[in-house]
Amino acid sequence: MRLRTVVLCTLVLCLPAVAAEKSPMKAGKWEVTVKMDMPGMEMKPVTVTKCITEEEAAKPATPDVQGGDCKITDYRMDGKNVTWSFKCEKQNLTGDGKMTFGDNSYEGESKMKMGEMEMSSKYSGKFLGDCDK
Repeated sequence: MRLRTVVLCTLVLCLPAVAAEKSPMKAGKWEVTVKMDMPGMEMKPVTVTKCITEEEAAKPATPDVQGGDCKITDYRMDGKNVTWSFKCEKQNLTGDGKMTFGDNSYEGESKMKMGEMEMSSKYSGKFLGDCDK
């Protein structure tokens, strides 16, 4: 159950948190690939396709985990670079991440710690165009 919570949180966090200023992310369909690394576990990359709305692209994302109380803190956007830290009190989960955007892509990484368990993720996103109707 804890691993599932960490994986869900990672997938949510791999979608960029964006602030009130002009976001470097476009609304539309994105393909996101996440490669998680945990000591002692071999994990294959996971690729998902997600439709990002104008609202999602323009405001900070908050991790949505079961029973979660996660908050993004120390959020910074500098041009096409985004960094953040987060904390989930109930899950004893903390972490930080960074992303760099291109015109139609992004790359990033994050590190998380849940109790004594540590995990890192590398991810990339590719803009695919308009969302399906």
